Amino acid sequence: MTLMEHLLELRRRIIISCIAIAIAAVAGWFLYPTVFRFLLHPYNRIASQSITGGEALIATSPLEGFAIRIKLTVYVAIALAMPVLLWQVWQFVSPGLYRHERRYVLPFIAASILLFVLGASIAYWTLPRALEWLADIGGSDITQAYTAEKYFQLIAYMMLAFGIGFEFPILLIFLQMAGIVQPETLRKYWRHAIVVLAIVVAVATPSNDPFSMLALAVPLWLFYGVALLFGLLRDRRTRRAAAETG
Repeated sequence: MTLMEHLLELRRRIIISCIAIAIAAVAGWFLYPTVFRFLLHPYNRIASQSITGGEALIATSPLEGFAIRIKLTVYVAIALAMPVLLWQVWQFVSPGLYRHERRYVLPFIAASILLFVLGASIAYWTLPRALEWLADIGGSDITQAYTAEKYFQLIAYMMLAFGIGFEFPILLIFLQMAGIVQPETLRKYWRHAIVVLAIVVAVATPSNDPFSMLALAVPLWLFYGVALLFGLLRDRRTRRAAAETG
């Protein structure tokens, strides 16, 4: 394909992706009440410490409610359209890949989606404990009254941070398969990796509470071990195959 053909193909994929997001946004608009109640559930855990008694957030401007609905609609639309978006990416890049490379793309995409959803789910599960800890650490003289914007910003950042963090093993496995990182290097510096990952988690966790940090750090340590084991087994299998052919 010429450069112009590549650009035309890219434009086609972008248009299809935008159409998919627009269609999903219609569904997201009507799903807003359900999504709102779902995301509000962690806040209800500290209802006794809130002036609203739970079940409601505070808006400090007339447009805040409308802005929140638009943001949640966009988030839901992207989530619903994600299979279409990933498929468009795959359709765009697959012609430039070798046959043996194409075998790994779809498993990597599927694993990435599953790990992101798992990470976001764990963030949602830890959020009530994070809110309780944050409320308790401030003392009983502070009354909790969250605005809708700040609350949904926190929960969105939490789910995003956990989701991206859970992509860590995909990155390590890819780097090993590409020959950029060797398993022996990962095994040699595993102690350093534990410390570095703990620091990264402490910086990246929006709530900065111990429950959320442990909920993210422990899986990352386990993922590091899984990626290391994958690399060692892959190297052993490669050496065995080379010995048999030699």
